[in-house]
Amino acid sequence: MAASDHTVLQFNAPSTASLSAKVHPLVIFNICDCYVRRPDQAERVIGTLLGSVLPDGTVDIRNSYAVPHTESSEQVALDIEYHHNMLVSHQKVNPKEVIVGWYSTGLGVTGGSALIHDFYSREVPNPVHLTVDTGFRNGEGTIKAYVSVNLALGDLQLAAQFQEIPLDLRMVEAERLGFDILKTTAVDKLPNDLEGMEVTMGRLLALIDDVYKYVDDVVEGRVAADNSIGRFIADTVASLPKLSPPAFDKLVNDSLQDQLLLLYLSSITRTQLGLAEKLNTSAQVL
Repeated sequence: MAASDHTVLQFNAPSTASLSAKVHPLVIFNICDCYVRRPDQAERVIGTLLGSVLPDGTVDIRNSYAVPHTESSEQVALDIEYHHNMLVSHQKVNPKEVIVGWYSTGLGVTGGSALIHDFYSREVPNPVHLTVDTGFRNGEGTIKAYVSVNLALGDLQLAAQFQEIPLDLRMVEAERLGFDILKTTAVDKLPNDLEGMEVTMGRLLALIDDVYKYVDDVVEGRVAADNSIGRFIADTVASLPKLSPPAFDKLVNDSLQDQLLLLYLSSITRTQLGLAEKLNTSAQVL
């Protein structure tokens, strides 16, 4: 059989040997912030990377924004209209920043990454896929960059393979200190209003206990009195309104009911927005 009759298994993609990327710390901070503010049902965050391609071919990633999406085991749906609106808004401020790829939180590439990468391949040639481990496992935030390589059998495209490329995280000393602090104080979700109020009240009670203990120690002679601290405590107590216990309870209950009403209204608003987003996404998929 002639050599030209053989079917060849080949990778159809630009060479990744000289391709690299560098990412600015603002992008990492934005991704982490979007992750802790993600919807309750979302397991990861997906978004667009903005930047430019330098003359030496290095992809310079300078900015990003999250894109709402719905994801299941069988399909991934992006809010394409939101993506385009955000792109237009960013380019009004920074017209030189263009789409250079997309990001997702988590470790490595998942099953739905190929579908999302295919969408961004229609937005920009050879996009970069950035993955950020927002869980900071073992105290380290694993950040990797990939490009897609098409695996073809003759003229038939079989699959897409992600190949890792060198990534440079550019930080000055002050930014690196902030990144190190971020790794040690990582949280999975932001507390809601009631949880935040509970934590605040707990801290307030602890401070009041410290003041009680200090006053008792001064009265019993265990600690020397400090006139400046005494005046500060007296001014603080004098600034409190003189209310009877029933009036104070009524004031607290009224304020609590107002906050619960606001939470209820905001929950209804989020539900309506989420329903409208899903209907819009489903219409675009169809």
